[in-house]
Amino acid sequence: MPIVVDIDVMLARRKMSVGQLAERVDITPANLAVLKNGRAKAVRFTTLAALCEVLECQPGDLLRWEAETPVDVTAAEAEPLSPT
Repeated sequence: MPIVVDIDVMLARRKMSVGQLAERVDITPANLAVLKNGRAKAVRFTTLAALCEVLECQPGDLLRWEAETPVDVTAAEAEPLSPT
């Protein structure tokens, strides 16, 4: 998925555990783990706002977009180079 979640980075910067963050944001540690590990399909703006408030950061500090690397089919199908 091209959306990368950087909650781990902010947790490390704030020297905070997942349990502490979950308690302060008022979500279950399991739901926070789903979000943190990039397995969430969506995030509510209220949850995102609460995360930003507790971690004292902006949404862009927690979420970023990375382009998916397309598979180069022509290179995979190309004949191997012969040694010179």
